[in-house]
Amino acid sequence: MTVPHDKMRAVVAPAGAALELALIDRAVAGPGQVLIKIAYAGINRPDLIQRMGAYPPPPGAPQTMGLECSGEIVAIGPGVTRWKPGDLVCALLPGGGYADYAWADEGCCMAIPDGLSLLEAAALPETVLTVWANVFERAALQPGEHFLVHGGASGIGTTAIQMAKAHGAKVYATAGGAQKAALCTTLGADVAIDYQTQSFVEIIKADGGVDVVLDMVGGPYVQQNLDCLKLDGRCVQIAFLQGPQVQLNLMALMLKRLTLTGSTLRARTVAEKSRLARAVETHVWPWVAGGQVRPLIDSVFELEDADAAQAKMQANAHAGKIMLKVAG
Repeated sequence: MTVPHDKMRAVVAPAGAALELALIDRAVAGPGQVLIKIAYAGINRPDLIQRMGAYPPPPGAPQTMGLECSGEIVAIGPGVTRWKPGDLVCALLPGGGYADYAWADEGCCMAIPDGLSLLEAAALPETVLTVWANVFERAALQPGEHFLVHGGASGIGTTAIQMAKAHGAKVYATAGGAQKAALCTTLGADVAIDYQTQSFVEIIKADGGVDVVLDMVGGPYVQQNLDCLKLDGRCVQIAFLQGPQVQLNLMALMLKRLTLTGSTLRARTVAEKSRLARAVETHVWPWVAGGQVRPLIDSVFELEDADAAQAKMQANAHAGKIMLKVAG
């Protein structure tokens, strides 16, 4: 595909059709923004939800998908002070990552952790910031506490296991099938539970319960999460793959002084996301550089194969991160 200078390749989603590669106007860095020539971009489940029309981009964001990337800064907008052309970064994006170029807010860019490739770095922003914001800030996980993450073999799950373990927590993880449960163990989970054959509630309650739960399943899991929390336990919802409407017995909320909360990342202000990025660089990047936290790459697809990449995620046929190679 010949690409004019003022255009770029980008993945678009025609209504009711497969994703396809098209030429669109090249992204431009505005005030406080940088323009990144993308090496790799991450596939995330919110991309699938956006494709279905249920997770619209925030005002001013690109309408195309892609929430994280790595690459080289090739231009800076007015007011940018930290970065310069030629810098290699990974970045949290408001959208537009499935393309040759994307703009990112200056504060949402992060230095590449020592020892990481551009491929590995592109797998970090969305998952690491989500786990930090929800597990470490919102739920205030403490060293020595017991932590449960559902979907332990997902991009979020593999990241949460490693970060919680590096922080000194005892980690429980659920996953679908013995092979994925075994993967959770290799990543540091103290107890890996195959939800297809085992009851996580029974296993955790027999072990005294957990202090923090990170859940993206929703549906019947919400009640079960409350049932296995300890006194003063905290459950954080980041998605509802089995539905947000549930019937609950909330007596335990009072009797055990529980907290049931949740958040999203994309809708936060630029200032808030920038603050989270600085916290991650301070607290998590040393774990990454030290080998305690490493992104698990499941597979890499070419940009034009984005539809197949999303189909693999939709089928839950992956463990870790699915990535797109753009110019890596």
